[in-house]
Amino acid sequence: MARVCIWRKKKRFNLNGDVENGTVVETEYFEEERPENITDDPPTDRILVLAKALESILIQLIQEWINYTDYTRSNYTVVPTEATITWIWSVAVSVYCIGGMIGGSLTGFFAEKFGRRGGLMVNNIFALIGAILEGFSYSAESYEMLIAGRVFIGINCGLNAGLAPMYLSEISPVNLRGAVGTMYQLILTISILISQILGMENIMGTETLWPYLLAFTAVAVLYQVPALMFCPESPKYILITKGREREAERALNWLRGTTKVEEEMEEMRAESAKQKLTTVVSLKEMLTNPCLKSPLIIAVMMQLAQQFSGINAVMFFSTSIFEDSGLNTLTSQYATLGMGVMNVLMTFVSLVLVEKAGRKTLQLVGLAGMFVVVILLTVFLAIKDLAPWIPYISIVLIIAFVVAFATGPGSIPWFLVSELFNQSARPLASSIAVTVNWTANFFVGIGFLPLAQLLGPYVFVIFAVILAFFVWFTWKHVPETKNKTIEEISTMFRRSSDDLGVSEEAGTFSKRQKKDTALAFLTSDPAVLISFSRTFSQRC
Repeated sequence: MARVCIWRKKKRFNLNGDVENGTVVETEYFEEERPENITDDPPTDRILVLAKALESILIQLIQEWINYTDYTRSNYTVVPTEATITWIWSVAVSVYCIGGMIGGSLTGFFAEKFGRRGGLMVNNIFALIGAILEGFSYSAESYEMLIAGRVFIGINCGLNAGLAPMYLSEISPVNLRGAVGTMYQLILTISILISQILGMENIMGTETLWPYLLAFTAVAVLYQVPALMFCPESPKYILITKGREREAERALNWLRGTTKVEEEMEEMRAESAKQKLTTVVSLKEMLTNPCLKSPLIIAVMMQLAQQFSGINAVMFFSTSIFEDSGLNTLTSQYATLGMGVMNVLMTFVSLVLVEKAGRKTLQLVGLAGMFVVVILLTVFLAIKDLAPWIPYISIVLIIAFVVAFATGPGSIPWFLVSELFNQSARPLASSIAVTVNWTANFFVGIGFLPLAQLLGPYVFVIFAVILAFFVWFTWKHVPETKNKTIEEISTMFRRSSDDLGVSEEAGTFSKRQKKDTALAFLTSDPAVLISFSRTFSQRC
């Protein structure tokens, strides 16, 4: 009797599950003599992984490690099934988005409790815990540590997605608010590109180095924490939320590099005075008050447009799309890398254009461009076997899709939510918007592959329909916020609510309130006037 232990993770599989260049590196026998029925090439039913169309070498390495770990836990007696490994890997993938949902929902709490900068610093705790768990999961032979690490990394990313754009929006001058807000997406695309490069098979995408690649998140922590120590807290948070005017002025002096900040200070004082007349915005008020509900719908729809546009489907499965288009694995990897480079370059172009063309224009151009490209991509993927040059057209179209995404939909939704709301409503609105974004990300991640298997290249028709809707919505409902102060934007929504004829239950003043208002202006009664101001501010 004998038992074959494990195939080392150096082996590779083709799509039919046959072993290519596989070798048995560890075999244990109960008898001294080698049984005659044991050969150097084990039968296919003993293979621990029947490889499918894996999206990258790194994913394949991690899946094979999960196989090995699960097999050794059974003392080499139970071969894990393909369904078991697929389930474990699915959990490891999905918990990242779940962590993002948790982090997004905590954005408001962290922003108010610790501040914008303070929240970013505290958030590094989650990143450090996640890096440690993921980095040591290999040596501990625990895929549970890998899964837990991805939860913490997801929480970190969810919080970053809410706190970073909020902080950047609040510290930037009005004429540069869009460009500074786009920096978040620019750094995000650069990070994706770096991870794609480091994850290549000839760098860190190897059997022994992939745990260090996952632990690389700790490097960002070691940089961000000291860097944030030299940065001031958001002046708006200091003055409007905490009421410390001198400290807010010092922070603004540091950010502007000058002491001539009286005009901005006056704007913040005016906003602070208005906030004193309002109560804390609740979720109920956010969903019912028309002055808050309208911008919330816009913010949420822009987040959905970003995720349901199909960009994550293209990014997650780009290598598979290239291979399905007829390219070999190596060419597909370099094509994916080129797509990452183009994403960075076009996000930088968006940073330059956003203060010139405006948010709405770039968003419309990006969504409309993606709509056209996704239709063409569907056609060329469907006819890829008709001519040898067609797969290369698919590469161009996918890169064009990324270019259109980076033009506006990639960056604008992140900072637009901070522009649409005042100081009291901004944290809660950011929490809702970011949570919606990660929830949509989760559903796209779990839903695209089954739909792709069912519909083939025609799966992108679904995204075309969705993009057409969001082009219409952006053109019809999204306002232009370029060079507008928060007060000007809030006034715009108040006027919009008045034009729609808001019902009394939704916010119209009662006859008694109208009478008191008129009386206040006629008699200059301070008590009545203050009561009216408080009521009006609470509603808008």
